[in-house]
Amino acid sequence: MYKENSAILYAESAIASSLTHSKENMPLSIVLTLFFLVGTSVSTSIISDYHALISLKQGFDFAEPVLTTWNSSNPTSVCSWVGIKCFRGRVFSLDLSNMNLYGSVSSVSPVLSSLDKLTELSLAGNNFTGQIKIANLSNLQALNISNNQFDGSLDWDYPSLVNLEMFDAYNNNFTAPLPPGILSLKKIKYLDLGGNYFYGEIPGSYGNLVGLEYLSLAGNDLSGKIPGELGNLTNLKQIELGYFNVFEGGIPSEFGKLVNLIHMDLSNCRLDGSIPRELGNLKSLDTLYLHTNLLSGPIPKQLGNLTNLVNLDLSNNAIVGEVPFELVNLKHLKLLNLFMNRLHGSIPDFVAELPELEILQLWMNNFTGVIPQYLGQNGKLQGLDLSSNKLTGTIPPNLCTSGQLRILILLKNFLFGSIPESLGTCLSLVRVRLGQNYLNGSVPNGFIYLPQLNLVELQDNYLSGTLSENGNSTTNSNKPAKLGQMNLSNNLLSGSLPFSLSNFTSLQILLLGGNKFSGQIPPSIGQLHQVLKLDFRGNSLSGEIPPEIGDCYHLTYLDLSKNNLSGAIPLEISNIRILNYLNLSRNHFNDTIPKSLGSMKSLTTADFSFNDLSGKVPESGQFAFFNATSFAGNPQLCGSLLNNPCNVSAATKSPEKTGSGEFKLIFALGMLVCSLVFAAAAILKAKSFKKSGGSGGGGSGSWKMTAFQKVEFTVAEVVECMKDGNVIGRGGAGIVYHGKMANGTEIAVKKLLGFGSNSHDHGFKAEIRTLGNIRHRNIVRLLAFCSNKETNVLVYEYMRNGSLGEALHGKKGSFLSWNLRYKIAVEAAKGLCYLHHDCSPLIVHRDVKSNNILLNSSFEAHVADFGLAKFLGDGGASQCMSAIAGSYGYIAPEYAYTLRVDEKSDVYSFGVVLLELVTGRRPVGDFGDGVDIVQWTKKATGCQKEEIIRIIDPRLTTVPQEEAMHLFFIAMLCIQENSVERPTMREVVQMLSELHRHSPDLQSSSSSSSSFLFQPMTMTKNSEKEKNQLPKALK
Repeated sequence: MYKENSAILYAESAIASSLTHSKENMPLSIVLTLFFLVGTSVSTSIISDYHALISLKQGFDFAEPVLTTWNSSNPTSVCSWVGIKCFRGRVFSLDLSNMNLYGSVSSVSPVLSSLDKLTELSLAGNNFTGQIKIANLSNLQALNISNNQFDGSLDWDYPSLVNLEMFDAYNNNFTAPLPPGILSLKKIKYLDLGGNYFYGEIPGSYGNLVGLEYLSLAGNDLSGKIPGELGNLTNLKQIELGYFNVFEGGIPSEFGKLVNLIHMDLSNCRLDGSIPRELGNLKSLDTLYLHTNLLSGPIPKQLGNLTNLVNLDLSNNAIVGEVPFELVNLKHLKLLNLFMNRLHGSIPDFVAELPELEILQLWMNNFTGVIPQYLGQNGKLQGLDLSSNKLTGTIPPNLCTSGQLRILILLKNFLFGSIPESLGTCLSLVRVRLGQNYLNGSVPNGFIYLPQLNLVELQDNYLSGTLSENGNSTTNSNKPAKLGQMNLSNNLLSGSLPFSLSNFTSLQILLLGGNKFSGQIPPSIGQLHQVLKLDFRGNSLSGEIPPEIGDCYHLTYLDLSKNNLSGAIPLEISNIRILNYLNLSRNHFNDTIPKSLGSMKSLTTADFSFNDLSGKVPESGQFAFFNATSFAGNPQLCGSLLNNPCNVSAATKSPEKTGSGEFKLIFALGMLVCSLVFAAAAILKAKSFKKSGGSGGGGSGSWKMTAFQKVEFTVAEVVECMKDGNVIGRGGAGIVYHGKMANGTEIAVKKLLGFGSNSHDHGFKAEIRTLGNIRHRNIVRLLAFCSNKETNVLVYEYMRNGSLGEALHGKKGSFLSWNLRYKIAVEAAKGLCYLHHDCSPLIVHRDVKSNNILLNSSFEAHVADFGLAKFLGDGGASQCMSAIAGSYGYIAPEYAYTLRVDEKSDVYSFGVVLLELVTGRRPVGDFGDGVDIVQWTKKATGCQKEEIIRIIDPRLTTVPQEEAMHLFFIAMLCIQENSVERPTMREVVQMLSELHRHSPDLQSSSSSSSSFLFQPMTMTKNSEKEKNQLPKALK
């Protein structure tokens, strides 16, 4: 928001200044003369502007209906056209921002030079591609080309833009060194070149742009040292240099001269060394972001001089020492982030007295002592995270004095005493994590029923007493409808489970194990329709399992072990069609084990041991996969699995035989009826198919096509491609055909399976429209969407070298050199990073795998099939399992019990792809039954990157050891069991880009990109020496 407001401010002030200057008082005779001249030449001038604008429009794709007012039949109407402003009969402002225009402006860039009175030009927020050059606009003061897909360089004729004050090229695809010609812009005040792919060092000469007030070079591929000469930009108010850039050295002490600076962001760019004390000179500073670097040393006490500071973030570094007392002077501070450092000592009491403090995050340090007892009394506190320290004492009683506290995270400390009663009435609370402490006393009344709560963790404490019923459940506004996870396990809680558990209508995970709960499981448990995991093990619950448990149809994990439950196992459990884990061991269940449990195809783990069960152990369905230990401790059970045959009399067998015969007869009749139904359906389908024109869809009249850019093919040509002879791929999502148009254009046509147009839409077409608007160099571009009553078809740009999976595991595997594999890893990561971090809302791929990473003619990686998996379920699957996210071998472990995916699920899948690149092996099938590439890799290497030699692809002749270790290290981070511990794709891209890359040699493995090379399966002699020379972050 600051960036946008600054750009607008500079543009408006530049234009206003120009117009004001032109209106200065002049002698009357000169005014009359000018009036006469203008009157005679205005028509000529406006005609010139008119022709330039019409030429510009013709270079755009999809200009209508946005530019409908640009009417070529009436040249004199130019000043009323959309996006046009005139002054004294000439166009002075051209604003085409956010009009969703497409095309290339490279061919019409010279036309813009005809608009010689132009002072403001904005093409921002469109989909323009190709190169752009702006020149010969000597009056231009504000230029905005941000948020497009422009590429190439910015080596322009800047001396012909002598009056330019604001230049915004943010978020494009420019790939070149930073343009030195910028130095010709003597009046430049606002310069944003961020969000591109500029590489090399920042020129020290940029320090001569002394008029600059705003400078952003963040989000590029810059390297080298930050030049101290930038400290000469004493008019600078905002500077941003971080994110994706990888600098050497530290923060220049010369930055202490930027006395007018308001906002400094040098985050996430590998800066090391200490924080310069000279930064304490920046008295106007409002925001200081230095997080996610390698900064060390103490926090300079001089930062206490920054009395206007509102936001201070030094998190995720290696800072040591104590919090300096001088920070007591930061009376305007709202955000204080010091987490993930090596700070020690106590949390200063003055922190509680900062009058404006809203967010305090100090987690993962070595703080000791007590939490300041007056914390929260300022009435502003919204977020507090002090977890993973060594804090003792009690929780301060007034944290929610303001009624604004949303986040309270104190887990993994040594806190004791009770949870303050005041938290039971803190209606603003959203997330509470107090686990793994020594808290005692009872849970405050109403605490777990707070209306905004979505997470409560109180596990591993000494809490006692009972859980109260919800006393405020009469009104919807007070119902805890947002709670998704509650973990109260391993405490001393007792009494009955509250009937009010049914109030948690959004609850997904409920963990109450390891307590002293007694009484019956309330039947209201069946109202938890969203619950995925129930763990009640290790209590004293009694009575029968309520049959209502069968209404928890999303349940995947149920553990009732080590209680005093009795009665028969309810048949209703078999209604839970996606139950994966069932543990009923060490109770007093009697009667037989229901055979219907065997029909639960999802049930992979079950334990009925140590009960009073009797009768024959069923052998059909899933029971065939359980071993004898699942039934141990039940003396009355019998069956072949237990080596305890059942004594069945002949009298018992006779009716079984009769029943079996009747069943066979019914089954045969049923099959006959089904066959007739399918035959009739096939005939009707064939007639319908013939009506629509067969597999090609007949004439294109029955088809509709939505193009997402200018295309040079028709829907008829697309349909014509769908022939068996053109098939280049088949998968669960559909069939892919190769098409070559008459003009030589090649396309890939994907006919989707399992989702016809007659199906319920479920947001499918809206999703397709969103995907069609995505533009990124490492994402396969969706060109068009075609559909008729029976079929949905996606048209993509064609990738000549197929998928990474084919290249690795097919005949081409040996041609993928190491350099090429590393390059593919970086490019695929950038594509996923764009989906996760640059799309709003973010897009979760749901099916990341090597077969969904496609390679163009130059082996550049493109991510494909993103965002579609949730719509492409197998029509034969049950409703609950119809949108399985991912492919076998790539699915994150948490999916088994949550059936939910997020961006961290994609990260896990990408980690598997990285292992494929390193090993050359498929994710499953090469390691024996039940073993996948993740398990095999962990066992073979012991998770040690130095052991990568044991798994490296033997087809690679030589491999840079440092790079191989680095890639393996990143892969192991991505496949962490706990999704929270996995990096984001943005962090993955940064880590992959840390090592200097050379241009890939497509013909052979590189032998020049690293000083350390090894041959697969050959140990190096200097392994210890090489290990010591690895980057510090990887040791």
